[in-house]
Amino acid sequence: MSNIIIKNVSKRFVSKEKTIKALDTINLDVEEGEFLCIVGPSGCGKTTLLRIIAGLDELTTGEISIDGRVVEGPGYDRGLVFQQYSLFPWRSVIENVAFGLEMKGLSEDKRYEIAEEYLKLVGLEGFKDCSPYELSGGMKQRVAIVRALANDPEVLLMDEPFAALDIQTRNLLQKELLKIWKDTRKTIVFITHNVDEAVFLGDRVVVMSARPGKIIKVFEINIERMRNRVGKDFLKIRGKILDILEKEIDIHISPRTYH
Repeated sequence: MSNIIIKNVSKRFVSKEKTIKALDTINLDVEEGEFLCIVGPSGCGKTTLLRIIAGLDELTTGEISIDGRVVEGPGYDRGLVFQQYSLFPWRSVIENVAFGLEMKGLSEDKRYEIAEEYLKLVGLEGFKDCSPYELSGGMKQRVAIVRALANDPEVLLMDEPFAALDIQTRNLLQKELLKIWKDTRKTIVFITHNVDEAVFLGDRVVVMSARPGKIIKVFEINIERMRNRVGKDFLKIRGKILDILEKEIDIHISPRTYH
């Protein structure tokens, strides 16, 4: 059963000076409960695609549906986690996690009860009364993840959530995210530049071309979790993805800069 259906999606950005084609005819089904990772060169439209799924950007052509409902804007069925933690500095940790529940109209007791349960999931219940500035980067991102999960979305959309973290914290949070995913079985669409991260996390890895972004290949990652990053099968798939990306960059290299 497909949780997300992306059908013939293209995106153009139009200004007075020029038209930029960011995405070109993307077709992809994401299964319910799947952990899907998307990689590609800088500027290939990964984040644009995620924002369209989130309902934050409009597509130019095509259609995206979630459980049969056409995406026409943001909704509580989708939780978002970005590279920047986006926590409210004037709210405590538990108040940040409970924010979406407050918007839904839940009572204070109920939303704090739910928020505390999610904080326990990532070992931060002891920091519930702290302000965001008192937390490390990794702790802030844990709060951002459980804030998204507390609303009980059908789909969790993650845009390079660990990119700003040091390698040790990044690896730790990858493992924690997998544990959360196994506990909740949310459908996750995860954007990353890091091929190692994609192979470690994903059920499948979608490889996109340079702009305009197209799907070049989809890799099934049939390796038992937790995955050994230096295992033979892991390195083999990682190498294949890197080869595709390196060739793609070589083909499209030019004086222009991709962002």
